[in-house]
Amino acid sequence: MIRYDVADAVATITLDRPDAMNSLTAELKDALLETLRKAAGDRGVRAVLLTGSGRAFCAGQDLREHADNLEAGLGLADTVRAHYNPIVELIATMAKPVVAAVNGVAAGAGASLAFACDLRIASEKAKFALAFAGIGLAPDSGASWTLQRLIGRGRAAELMLLGEPLDAARALELGLVTRVVPADDVLKTAQELTVRLAHGPTLAYAATKRALAYSATNALPDALAMEADLQDQCVATRDHLDATRAFLAKERPVFNAE
Repeated sequence: MIRYDVADAVATITLDRPDAMNSLTAELKDALLETLRKAAGDRGVRAVLLTGSGRAFCAGQDLREHADNLEAGLGLADTVRAHYNPIVELIATMAKPVVAAVNGVAAGAGASLAFACDLRIASEKAKFALAFAGIGLAPDSGASWTLQRLIGRGRAAELMLLGEPLDAARALELGLVTRVVPADDVLKTAQELTVRLAHGPTLAYAATKRALAYSATNALPDALAMEADLQDQCVATRDHLDATRAFLAKERPVFNAE
């Protein structure tokens, strides 16, 4: 259900239920959370690439399993708290860049997973759909937090209330994705970008993610104070010292996450 490969300091995590459009069962969600924790804790991994196999990135919750739970009186079986929330929080707060290679449909919680990533490379055939309201549900998996920060509250409300699919070209126009490429190139392009990030200043990237998350919900004086604290931490790293010396010597810096 999950493929996990490490090369060039990049952990590639592939949702691997192609016949079911990589829809999320409880078993797959458990495996995804475990795999993300593995990547987050692996010192040999400095960036993460998340993608899906086949023609979909992720179609969201497996509705067959969900229907069975409803018949059994289990509802969502606490999957939002037990699965989706920790998965999205880990992606968003991981001290490493996370890139989504959106190779096809990203719907519901699948779209939310992509939104939680730091960067999104989309196939020209990709489509995003916030289908929660269409089946009588509120958004989950962080979509209400991430989407409006990516494209603004008005556009986020439009996508969530109307549930109309968004194609790759429109997603790029709105700033929802980083880049749109031909379908055959999406994984290669995303891999190249993730390798670039993996060889970059990992500690500075982690500080940048913290600064963005903090500043999104705090006042300017508090954000300035957080920036100062994070800068103090970065200045004390070997990476900063080595990069400064390399800059003055007109050499390419080498970052070792130290």
